[in-house]
Amino acid sequence: MDNFVVSAVACADYSEANVSSAMDAALNAISGLEWVKPGMRVLIKANLVSAMRPDQAATTHPSLVCDLVKRLIGLGASVVIGDSPGGFFTVAALNHVYNATGMVSAEELGAELNRNIGVSTININGKVMRSLTYTSYIDDCDAIIDFCKLKSHGMVGMSGAVKNLYGVIPGLLKPETHYLYPNMNDFADMLVDINEHFKPVLTIVDAVVGMEGNGPTAGTPKKIGVLIAARSSFAADLIAAQIIGLDPLEIPTIRASIDRGHIPANYHELAVCGNVEALKIDDFKASIPKSVKFLGETHFLIAQRFIEACLANRPMPKKNLCVGCKKCANLCPAKAIKMVKGKPHIDRKKCIRCFCCQEFCPKAAMVVHRPLIMRLLQKGE
Repeated sequence: MDNFVVSAVACADYSEANVSSAMDAALNAISGLEWVKPGMRVLIKANLVSAMRPDQAATTHPSLVCDLVKRLIGLGASVVIGDSPGGFFTVAALNHVYNATGMVSAEELGAELNRNIGVSTININGKVMRSLTYTSYIDDCDAIIDFCKLKSHGMVGMSGAVKNLYGVIPGLLKPETHYLYPNMNDFADMLVDINEHFKPVLTIVDAVVGMEGNGPTAGTPKKIGVLIAARSSFAADLIAAQIIGLDPLEIPTIRASIDRGHIPANYHELAVCGNVEALKIDDFKASIPKSVKFLGETHFLIAQRFIEACLANRPMPKKNLCVGCKKCANLCPAKAIKMVKGKPHIDRKKCIRCFCCQEFCPKAAMVVHRPLIMRLLQKGE
């Protein structure tokens, strides 16, 4: 099956020569662009989460996007690059993001940077999602390429291909959507629903330099040195998790993809082009949202949930870094954050642990915190 074919190749850095060589190898191994026809309008759905520089490793690197743009235009396609960053979905906000992330270099090559801020709502028959409000510029495109950045993520552990499609939801609706799906597993199923609906024809993962630690926006750049390409966003994530040393079953989006039959539980059952074991790194730092399953019996269910709530990852303000901008309080979908003496105070009874506050804090003053007991338990595994 084409959806089980994945390539993973080494890419040492973002130099033009290395990018071109790696993209050749990754795409040729899976016949990645054979579907492109002259006159097609192709969307590159990049990760443009915020107005951040390429060297901050939060967004898809422009050198990779530019290489892909040249290939698509060379095949006769017109190319649109787009995303809905966090915050206001306005032309001014988009232009700010395009300039900061270096996407203007792709525009100079002939690609179009989306500035259509229209929004559409449709009914879908997802596992958990019934109504989807999305950025309507997608409707004008014939095919979608999911071009994500590999990063750690406070809520779901890893931000990759499946998570990247969350960017179809307009910026200010993202926190609201988190509130509709506060349960981590439901949130993961919602992301799979979106991927099932839009069906990207190609997925590319920028794992040349990823982000570890306090991701997906406030972490630390981490050299991984890999480019991944696949026909399936689900398969791409399975390989990405292996390369950075994460247990796929501990990543909610991957677990949901396996449960719903999109990928096998073992990456060896994929048709992998490339030596995944040789590309693996063993020191990637991620906050995995593990569950504590030492009770197990049904009549202990209430106690189980209480213990998990006490030991789960949670957002925590670092008040020495906080400048009192109130963005966390304004974005919190559960209205769990109030400003007290100019600093954020989190009501733990209201907090749904969506990590919107952590993801969009402009000063990296909100971090993913693991309780001490959980750190000791996981250290002993």
